[in-house]
Amino acid sequence: MRPAILILIIAALGLLIGIGTGFIDINQIRGAEAPEITTTHNGVVAKGGQTPAFDVETGSVKVGTKSATVKVPAVEVVPPTNQAAPVTNAQ
Repeated sequence: MRPAILILIIAALGLLIGIGTGFIDINQIRGAEAPEITTTHNGVVAKGGQTPAFDVETGSVKVGTKSATVKVPAVEVVPPTNQAAPVTNAQ
């Protein structure tokens, strides 16, 4: 249950970020209409109604390569030339 809630929260945040940055544009093109509901001696009858319609436009991401010159630092390892003699505890 917890992973599903976490996934829904991440999806909602992604949608909000996409809308906020302009990457996703959502426009409602048809409004919703509630159905007519009547009751009869047999029960409840619903007629008509309409779901809303939306037009969703998303941005695109282009991935490519280009040549570039990058300076890479040179690493040089220099061994010590003057080592001290080992210290002993002799008396």
